[in-house]
Amino acid sequence: MTIKFLSACILLMCLSCKKTTQTDTENSDVAKKSQTITEKDMSKLKYLDFSIDDRVKPIVGSWQEFNQLNDIIESVKKGDLSYFKTDAKKNLKTLLTDIRETIPDTINKPAILARITVLETKLYKTESLSNLSTTKKGDLLNTLEELLVSFSNLNFQLNKKIENDARNIEKP
Repeated sequence: MTIKFLSACILLMCLSCKKTTQTDTENSDVAKKSQTITEKDMSKLKYLDFSIDDRVKPIVGSWQEFNQLNDIIESVKKGDLSYFKTDAKKNLKTLLTDIRETIPDTINKPAILARITVLETKLYKTESLSNLSTTKKGDLLNTLEELLVSFSNLNFQLNKKIENDARNIEKP
């Protein structure tokens, strides 16, 4: 009687453990699907998107690191977060260091550097949240919106800097 009872308990435990494992796998698959960001999701974000002005393009045109950052942002706008999935911390650190070191002298001003610092923070936050399995889609979308706003603000500041430099105010 005791052996039969013990055998039944062991069999029951084995079967229940197997079901739990399958359930956990199914739950993680559902979570991954619910975190997937699409271009449609990105198009629903509300922010003011400033682009580079024609007067700024010659200055940033040869600035490779800024153009690389612009490509990353354009990918994000399409819902492609693959840049943040593979060795992103090292790549981000290198990119952001290079941006600061190679910034053209005409735009190397505190206001521009402040916008770059904010953008750096948002890039690291995006990288961190996009790689967590527990991140909710809404939280990730909010972070992506913050990233896009910070890049837009950098573009706006670049435009304003060149606009102010172009003013020719005569002193009396």
